[in-house]
Amino acid sequence: MLEVKDINEAGLSNDLVFGNKSFAGHEEVVFCYDKKTGLKAIIAIHDTTLGPALGGTRMWMYKSEAEALNDVLRLSRGMTFKAAITGLELGGGKAVIIGDARKDKTPDLFRKYGEFIDSLKGRYITAEDVGTSTSDMVYVHERTKFVTGLPESMGGSGDPSPVTAYGVYMGMKASAMERWGDDSLRGKKIAVQGVGHVGENLVKYVTEEGAKVYISDINKEQLEAVSKKYGAEIVSPDAVYDLDIDIYAPCALGATLNTEHIGRLKCAIVAGAANNQLADENIHGKMVTDKGILYAPDFLINAGGLINVYSEIKGYNREASLEQAKNIYTTTLEIFKKAKLENLTTAAAARMLAEERLLAARKA
Repeated sequence: MLEVKDINEAGLSNDLVFGNKSFAGHEEVVFCYDKKTGLKAIIAIHDTTLGPALGGTRMWMYKSEAEALNDVLRLSRGMTFKAAITGLELGGGKAVIIGDARKDKTPDLFRKYGEFIDSLKGRYITAEDVGTSTSDMVYVHERTKFVTGLPESMGGSGDPSPVTAYGVYMGMKASAMERWGDDSLRGKKIAVQGVGHVGENLVKYVTEEGAKVYISDINKEQLEAVSKKYGAEIVSPDAVYDLDIDIYAPCALGATLNTEHIGRLKCAIVAGAANNQLADENIHGKMVTDKGILYAPDFLINAGGLINVYSEIKGYNREASLEQAKNIYTTTLEIFKKAKLENLTTAAAARMLAEERLLAARKA
């Protein structure tokens, strides 16, 4: 195992790691490198106050190790808040594999990755994420028991995307209730940015309720398939920020709520599945609020996937997972109320509620 003290062996510089202040809040960061399989991964364990750190493994062709490190540190922190605000007995962790998910996957790469996970002895439990799938987790499982999101044929929960999308849908409806006094999405214009597994399921939910849906994605083949299946209108990746719509639902990578994009948005609500949607929680959380846009905190409304794999640990039941994900509706309304009463942004209110649970657990 290559940890922070051994980062030069993994081809990473000391300046890269220790120049990143985000390290300070993490319990452990592990760099995994295997020359034979080409594996280069980073596992970040943010906080285990409430339980073992559970978070998916993302496979992405990052431009640099620095970009990968920044992503995994932000994502793992978000998982801590996600578990806490949802009331799960889990900590926050995440992992990234640097590589092209379309070309670089091999069974041996995931087996070797499973060995690194196993060496953490249960402090970190993985699952699928962007760029990985249930079939990839099968190879990981050959080397460790600390993996969820396995196929249903193996007693797992299968693809968590439908439950993730359902939670986002509940958060979106709660946002509609807060903004318009009615949670119906019929006739609302909704832009879904990213139509992978979660995005497509979200398109299904809102289309069935009668929303007018616009979709955008860098994968043209998937985009056309979803458009044909649900009658959604395709827009270019950049044009999605200029649409005159009711709800913007970012469901791809994070940081789309940045200074440029917020300035261009013409919507009343932001409610999507992507992690870390705010490029900067404080600056852009306030900017969204000042523009009069209601923001449904991402780590709250996209928690359905975590609820799903947590249920797998306890003894999986899809209906029970969906029922628990339905509670996201109520919690979202509570966050909006807290934000108004305490004059906070919704992002700050959600983070505060999560931190209060963590603090109470530490005291106990």
